[in-house]
Amino acid sequence: MRSLLAARPALAATTPLVSALAATALLLTGCGTTPAGAGNPAPGGATAGAPSAKPVDDPGKDGARITSITLSAPSVSPSPSSSPSSSSPSSSSSGYGVHADSLPSPWTGYGVRPDPLDAPEDPKTSAAYEVVNTTSTAQTYTVVVTFTSSDGGAMSTRTVTVRDVAPGKTARGTVHAEVLPPGAPAITGAHVLKATKVPADEAPIESGPCPASGVRVSADQGDATMGLRVVGLHLVNCGARDYTVEGYPLLVLLDSDHEPVSGVRILDGGKDIATGVGGDEPPRRVTLRPNESATANLVWRNTTEAGTAVNVPHVRVRAKAGAAPVTVTPNLDLGTTGRLGVTPWKKN
Repeated sequence: MRSLLAARPALAATTPLVSALAATALLLTGCGTTPAGAGNPAPGGATAGAPSAKPVDDPGKDGARITSITLSAPSVSPSPSSSPSSSSPSSSSSGYGVHADSLPSPWTGYGVRPDPLDAPEDPKTSAAYEVVNTTSTAQTYTVVVTFTSSDGGAMSTRTVTVRDVAPGKTARGTVHAEVLPPGAPAITGAHVLKATKVPADEAPIESGPCPASGVRVSADQGDATMGLRVVGLHLVNCGARDYTVEGYPLLVLLDSDHEPVSGVRILDGGKDIATGVGGDEPPRRVTLRPNESATANLVWRNTTEAGTAVNVPHVRVRAKAGAAPVTVTPNLDLGTTGRLGVTPWKKN
């Protein structure tokens, strides 16, 4: 710095104001003044703390794969001249960990439904994904993404629903990992753990505008104890009029290609599967006023003996005869039992 100023003694003597301004500029330049929020330069020219993306070789599942992962760069202590930027990523979470990147014109018809997170998201750790629809009809995809450490251990799992992907089109988006506890291994990779798809016009709609049918039908995550499985089917009247059902939900069991599965008996009630699961009382007429709901249960055992075990990923559900179908994905691992019990609708 001193050698730069000493090189211009004559100029400093004749034009003190210009010299002072030039010296100030030189000082700012030579000392490496950084714009607010830009952070300190890291080795190799990267900005310390700035996320860095790298491509991922993920074979994917059912048309969904991870294309790149963005990780937090190693942190470097900031200099006193640095100050936070108002545009820096916030550590607060809105409770959702997914956003979608729109596709180029002329087609932007897909949508992403973020699932509520149990933990805050890490704004600097994310995975970019793409979903390719190779079928002849619009599909809605549910994609489970796992973030892993260097030893392959799962550190964070996130689920995203990508709606209405048109035939032959690709949807892209980004999902964030959750904030890990102190001392946890660093995230180094990500891959698609599981992906399922259902026809877009039969996909469950658990939030947002009420479907044209006036009701929502969905399945929960279920419960498993000692080989006994119970999954709840939920019916919610989101419309403006009363909705009446009587008896049992109408079911069609579907394989991974959405073709009907044969050889499985659907039983009324759960008593022939197990005791104490409820639903053995006679079915009754149930009228749901707006915002009221009802539940029915799918009950089965996954006992496997002689023969080929049967797995049923999808179930097409109609709340009653003539109702619009909704395809849920409870992944029925029926073993070799060949039986599935269903309880009648019961008002909550």
